[in-house]
Amino acid sequence: MVVNKALTLTPDLQRTRDAIASSTLNHGLMVMGDRWTMAILMEAFKGVHRFEQWQESLQIPRATLSERLKKLVALGLLGRETPAESVGQKFYHLTHKGLGLYPAVLMVWLWEKRWGSRQKTLPSTLVHTVCGQRFSPVLACTACSEKTGLSDLRLELDPNAALLASAIRRERTGRIAGTSAQGLGLGLRVDRWALLIITAIILGCHYFDQIAKVLGISSAVLTRRLNAMVEMDLLLCQTDQQDARRFIYRLTPASRDLLGYLVCFSGWASREFLRQPSSIRPVHKACAQTFVAQVVCSACQQVVRPWEVDFSYT
Repeated sequence: MVVNKALTLTPDLQRTRDAIASSTLNHGLMVMGDRWTMAILMEAFKGVHRFEQWQESLQIPRATLSERLKKLVALGLLGRETPAESVGQKFYHLTHKGLGLYPAVLMVWLWEKRWGSRQKTLPSTLVHTVCGQRFSPVLACTACSEKTGLSDLRLELDPNAALLASAIRRERTGRIAGTSAQGLGLGLRVDRWALLIITAIILGCHYFDQIAKVLGISSAVLTRRLNAMVEMDLLLCQTDQQDARRFIYRLTPASRDLLGYLVCFSGWASREFLRQPSSIRPVHKACAQTFVAQVVCSACQQVVRPWEVDFSYT
């Protein structure tokens, strides 16, 4: 497909690179962006509390499960106790910090229902007990309560010096490159790199060299990732009308729908995990306020809380 109109705006690549590297999204994904960690949390929100339940449900290697549970306890997302009636069997529960991830979990559920391949393993129906209605999660602005999508936001960049220095140290030790590429438990292969590529494109980086520059990713790795994302309909690859040797990468409806997860997870990482402002600041055009994500019930428009939701698989 040929692009009918050339892209005229060139992003500030160095500023964009620094903003992505120092974003709370990037730093949160460094710690939480592996398949098993997110899968374990998803199961916890579905009512799983014991080691054997997780092992049976996820078919996760026992050593891996043990390591991830210890990590989640250390991060303060899960609490651990040994009930008197079940000596020797540890019982895990979501902490206040862990419960704060519920909006991001709801956005994962919504994305999966539309685009993923795990529909049979996720609840098919959500019921908001406050209004008693079946509902779909809706991303909304906390300031004005309006439903919000990507086109409703303006993104401002302000690199965070402290987080940027931390990201540079991680790059030097190779810790970023070692992040799991097996995905976040989504039905498609949506992992940390895929989410950062989508973020780069949202910020105006549509060409291969621009994406490589702002992410600091090797040409070979980026080529494989872009090809895979195009194949999975997460990206659209188009020929540049002004230079047929170049290709332009654009978002598809599936990748645009990941906005809900991106902003909910980034906001949680900023408030609960890093306690730092993110370098990528979304502004809601309608009310001109900094966009703080909230997830509301499609039936009654009230904020959805984890203890106010029932679900079923039928």
